[in-house]
Parts: sequence; C-alpha cells; structure tokens
Amino acid sequence: MSKILKTQFCAGISDISDSYAGFILDQWGVLHDGEKPYEGVLDCLKELRARKKYIIILSNSGKRSDVNKERLKKIGIGPSLYDQIVTSGEMTWQGIHDQTDGFFTGLGRKVYVISRGGDRSIVEGLDVEVVEDPAQANFLIISGSDAPEKTIEDYEPVLKIAVRKRLTALCANPDSRGVMGSQRVMGAGTIARRYQDFGGVVHYIGKPHQPIFKHCIKILQDHSIYPGQTIMIGDSLTHDILGGNLVNIDTCLTKTGLHSMAFTNASTPASVDKALTLLANQYNNTRPKYLVNSLKWGNPLPDRKHKKRAAR
Repeated sequence: MSKILKTQFCAGISDISDSYAGFILDQWGVLHDGEKPYEGVLDCLKELRARKKYIIILSNSGKRSDVNKERLKKIGIGPSLYDQIVTSGEMTWQGIHDQTDGFFTGLGRKVYVISRGGDRSIVEGLDVEVVEDPAQANFLIISGSDAPEKTIEDYEPVLKIAVRKRLTALCANPDSRGVMGSQRVMGAGTIARRYQDFGGVVHYIGKPHQPIFKHCIKILQDHSIYPGQTIMIGDSLTHDILGGNLVNIDTCLTKTGLHSMAFTNASTPASVDKALTLLANQYNNTRPKYLVNSLKWGNPLPDRKHKKRAAR
C-alpha cells in the first residue's frame, strides 16, 4: 500500500525557493487568469530571477511558444522574468514538421484544424494544407475550442466524419477545462475525449504526459539543474501535479485557477487539508508536496522592509 503524501502549506514561494534551482510554472491559472497577472506574480518572478533560478513556463497552450511570449508580454509578463516557454502547441508543430518520430511519422500533408477563433498558427510555416472538410484530411489537430459560444455537441458532426475517415487526431492542448477571466470554459481535451468516445485515435501532446515534462527536464539538465532540484508549480491536479509526480519532481499546487472553488470555504489549516483531501480523492489521490494560495513571494520583500524602517 503506497504512502499518501502529506502536503506542506506555505505562506508563499519564499518558503520553498532555497530548495530548488529549477522552476517549471504553469501559465493559465498560476501566472494569470487569461486577462491579467494575479496579484504578487510579477514580484515573485522578480525575486526568483534575482536568486538566479531557472524558470520554464510550461503550458498546454495549443499555440506556439512565440505566440505565448507575445501574449504574456501584452499582459505585463515580459521575457526578462523567465528563461523559456515550452508549449504543447510548439511540440506539436515540431513533430508535424519532422514527421519522423513516433506517432508523428507519416501523418500526411492535409489537416483539419479545430482551434479557438479559427486560429491556424499551429501549422503556419509547415508543409501542410489546411482543409475545410474533414473528409479530405489525412489527420486532425485539436488545439482549442470556441467555448462558451460552442458546446461539445456543436463539434460532434465533424468528429463523426473524422472517425469514419479513421483520422488520427493530435490533441495539442489536453486541458479539459480552461481559465478565461472568472469563467471555467471547455478545453480542447474535452473535444479530444469525445473523439475517443466515438472510436477515434487521439495522441495527447502536453501535460500530464511525460514527453513534455522530460523535454523540460532535459533543458534544465543542460544548465546543470537536475530533477531533485526542480519543482513544478501548477493549478491543476490532473495535469500539473500528476505530470510532475510521474517524472519524480516535486510539485506545488496554487489555490488560484481551476481548483479555486474547492477552497472557497476553507479558512483554517484543518479545513484546507480537508478540502485538499476531498479534491485529491477525485483525482486518484494525486497530492502536491506543497500548497500555496497563489504564486506570490509570501514574506515582505527586503526593499519594502527597508522603506518602512526609513519612513519611521
């Protein structure tokens, strides 16, 4: 019988920063809500950078890394605050470009794309043709959804055609739900799972699946940072925490993002632990090593202390 991990509650990232050299951070639900950074995030990133931590932003975004870089910049999270962005969309693009590794081999050159707002950036620059009729495609990409405007039922006619054609689907964003401001909306992963329900074959590219985590680990090892010195910080037990646990790196869950409602009425350590246990029970007892309210530094910053003393 496996031992259930006891989660340590932290006031902020300052409580654990000295234990790690590599920080893998989820994007939506941890850094921002899709519209603006959470309070304290910018200060926390600056503190980590000041301590020479290597920061990778790891996202199940169906868009490429450069697109995410620009989006982060627009909401105030500039490239000086992290080292690299790794996205499932980028890994999908690279795999389609090469078509030499694993399930990418021999996919073909005609693709039908299911994305948010008709976005095609995931195939821009590739030697593929985007077709408007799934019956004419060689494979399918599922990288986003138009929820809440569209429901899962709106996608079913296309999925049924693709199943009849026996198209392989690449899910470039395994998230079943996404954060959009204060809303929780259907993610691309929900569409991919419905395709499986119909009998379709789906390959998931992103968290919690190991290849994308191993890619991040390799980046860190190239900078002499090893799994024992690395932590994954995310807002999703089923993607961020499970994925980190699967590759044996420590994990930290934030109360912001997808699971925020689970902690709404939890104000004492005992009630927080109960809320976390109830949540973990829904995800095969997946638990993080640490729990924080949000990606904030926690303790007052040294320069702020100094200013307060000087003002007396």
